[in-house]
Amino acid sequence: MPAYEIERYLNVRSAYGASFGPDGDELSFLMDTTGTPQVWTLTGPREWPEQRTFADERVTFASWSPERSELIFGMDEGGNERAQLFRLDAETGTIENVTAMPDAKHRWGGWSHDGDRFAFTSNRRDEAVFDVYVQDRDETGDEAELVYEGDGWLSLSGWSPDDTRLLVSQAYSNFDQDLYVLDLEADEPALEHLTPHEGDVRYQSASWAPDGEGIYLVTDHGDTDTLDLAYLDLESRALESVVADEWNVDGIALDDETGRFVYSQNVEGYTELTVGEFDADDPTEFEEFPEPDLPGGVSGGVSFDPDAERFALSTTGDTVNTNVFVVDIETGEAERWTSAPTAGIPRETFDESELVHVESFDGLEVPGFLTLPDEESETEAGSDNGAPVIVDIHGGPESQRRPSFSSVKQYFLDRGYGYFEPNVRGSAGYGADYAALDDVEMRMDSVADIEACVEWLQDHPAVDPDRIVAKGGSYGGFMVLASLTEYPELWAAGIDIVGIANFVTFLENTGDWRRELREAEYGSLAEDREFLEEISPINNVEQIEAPLFVLHGENDPRVPVGEAEQIAEEAAEQGVPVRKLLFDDEGHGFSKLENRIEAYSEIAEFLDEHV
Repeated sequence: MPAYEIERYLNVRSAYGASFGPDGDELSFLMDTTGTPQVWTLTGPREWPEQRTFADERVTFASWSPERSELIFGMDEGGNERAQLFRLDAETGTIENVTAMPDAKHRWGGWSHDGDRFAFTSNRRDEAVFDVYVQDRDETGDEAELVYEGDGWLSLSGWSPDDTRLLVSQAYSNFDQDLYVLDLEADEPALEHLTPHEGDVRYQSASWAPDGEGIYLVTDHGDTDTLDLAYLDLESRALESVVADEWNVDGIALDDETGRFVYSQNVEGYTELTVGEFDADDPTEFEEFPEPDLPGGVSGGVSFDPDAERFALSTTGDTVNTNVFVVDIETGEAERWTSAPTAGIPRETFDESELVHVESFDGLEVPGFLTLPDEESETEAGSDNGAPVIVDIHGGPESQRRPSFSSVKQYFLDRGYGYFEPNVRGSAGYGADYAALDDVEMRMDSVADIEACVEWLQDHPAVDPDRIVAKGGSYGGFMVLASLTEYPELWAAGIDIVGIANFVTFLENTGDWRRELREAEYGSLAEDREFLEEISPINNVEQIEAPLFVLHGENDPRVPVGEAEQIAEEAAEQGVPVRKLLFDDEGHGFSKLENRIEAYSEIAEFLDEHV
């Protein structure tokens, strides 16, 4: 028997999403102590925190006003992703829904520097596109001013230092964006295009320079394979390199009053931070401060205090659950502020992963993280032939598995399972060329990477080659189903969580606001329907041999629940042992603790039965 049941592991808490209050003495953060992420605050390191929201639904972000004791937070309903914005008065505890448009999505765009207004984008007018809105802090509902009608996927990157302009991003795909400036004082506000280009170019993580005359951003402009840090002069439109390296600059957080910044680089999944201050006379030069010493290997979510003397961020690792640290900018000294507990599970019992590389069918090196159970745990599920292994495939597909804490992974390691997390071609973090290797007609090459990974695992002396499980969520669910249909002989079982079974029905039924972005990755219904049908697992379901467990949320706006229903029904008709579990109060994934406990308890039972 494992030392702890799944409920215990799922009660390992995470604290993240930090934001400093206007006086710098109070810090807000999100923590899932109640089972779903809520807003908490505290006034000093490791002090007893105060819970500020008490909803059954998840809070997605929280941002303090720069001038008042109030904050805005976002929350959807039942996982439908139609987030509303709420204002919390931190002195009285009063909470008010300031958007009150339940059928629309609201995407936070930030406070003005005087705290009198905030901005957001929303698809209120047309579900398929996002418009730009500005709203006074004491207004609600339909009182927001529509300042620009969009024609696509618009998001905001913040107010100019003088609060007269907004920085706007338009995404055409995950690897192609444009940046614009919206002048709010113009008689008829229009977007000023900053980044005209041909082909796919990323312009991301944009931030205003302190003088308002330029923009810092990360980009692969100029045919670079990875994302570099650059400075864009708004008058000349000259784009100058600031930091160029073989690894992606993930993003930059910048205080637009002092020019102090933190940027992160993604080095094979591990975070490397650079802290510094830009030169007031030369925007491409900077003074570098000491790098903070943080536990774990993955950090992010930077928030500066009002004077930019400190910043808060969250950090995590294989054996380190997520907590918020506050760092002194000039010295690099880091202090843990939150106390997200490990549910009484000793930290030293958590297992650490190893970064490995697997050669695929065409010689491509596929990175992945392999975690093996300790000897005592291995006896639970192991045999003379070694331990069973769960191959956990990430979604996206432009995502990346990194060595961050996973209570689910640690639970299965405790049960004696190994865990392998591949970053197959198409994953982010390894350059634009690597990410494009699975586009449209090359989609199944990424599934062939999974075959190579399994064959590598089968040769590993610690692995039982006959007990390898495919598990994945969202696009990773498609990868599970495709792996079961393309290489049925490799698998002992498959676990499909909110996955795509049929690309045609998925694209037809996904949220209107997402369709264009998804077609840019997978292929379009108009031009690629035949190919999409060909690679859809539902059309190859007769190839499945391994037992299959399908889990889904009925409110899923990304991958509609019909994807789960059709694959479960047709696989069962083929004689495949199928288990199906649907949640009527969840969306694209499982956010509520009781549902997560039920889901992973049943997954454990399913694996006990079949593996």
